[in-house]
Amino acid sequence: MRLRHIEIFQAIRQTGSVSGAAQLLHVSQPAVTKVLQHAELQLGFPLFLRVRGKLHATPEALELEREVSKVSESLQGVRRLAQSLRREPGHSLRIGATPALALSILPPAIHQWTQHYPDIACELSSAHSRELTQNLLMREIDVALTLQSPDHPGLTAQALAEGVLVVLAPANYWPADTAGRPLALMDLADAPLIGLSSADPLAARLDSYLEAVEPAPRIRIAVQTYSLARAMVESGAGLAVIDPFTALGASTATTRIRPLAPALPITLYAVTRAHEAPAHTLGSLLHIVSNNARQALARL
Repeated sequence: MRLRHIEIFQAIRQTGSVSGAAQLLHVSQPAVTKVLQHAELQLGFPLFLRVRGKLHATPEALELEREVSKVSESLQGVRRLAQSLRREPGHSLRIGATPALALSILPPAIHQWTQHYPDIACELSSAHSRELTQNLLMREIDVALTLQSPDHPGLTAQALAEGVLVVLAPANYWPADTAGRPLALMDLADAPLIGLSSADPLAARLDSYLEAVEPAPRIRIAVQTYSLARAMVESGAGLAVIDPFTALGASTATTRIRPLAPALPITLYAVTRAHEAPAHTLGSLLHIVSNNARQALARL
């Protein structure tokens, strides 16, 4: 199938008719019919059957659709990349961050930074670390803020701040005078712990860290983001081991924070494409993020 065949095929699948596909693609109905007939001639089997005035995909077309979707996704990636390459450098900055950082460290840093550069435009997005890596490689963002250093030769990571994972608990779980004091690892024995999804890059590290705890913490709920873990703790559902930036945003009326002992270190990274000069305004942003992150960690 040619790309034009794929375009017509998907338009008909979306609208259910030749006329609908023509409208969607801003072409004439005879043009759609001609391309569809040519595609079916090349393939050697029909793609659609008319049933009560509607076009329904044949079993062969449904099988073909799986691969067609992959081609379409790749084409969309090419279009996004082309759009990125047309962008004038220095006029805008696209910033990605993990959900934990996008809701804690990033907003006040962006506010400070835009006061220094009032004429620059910025675009903010939030995604998990793996997706941010792909976004950088596809040139969809210019920098990623993450708690994991990427293992890719095309990317470089700059450490902005270093801290430790903390335990967040409902306010009534510990005596009030223990808040802020280190919590011994063994004190998590048989504790009701909110777990991290296996998709989280830190989940394996945390699982290994907790192996020494006996009896093991009771994990009945697993979440994909630290922000959701914090919300579960605030609701009283249990304890959570999360990054300090997310923990510091929790309600002081309903939760308590304690660093773990021995410490489980965590680093805030700024990730950019290797061998590529970043926008001059990025250095200022990262300086602000680093300072704010270190000040937040000092409050622990």
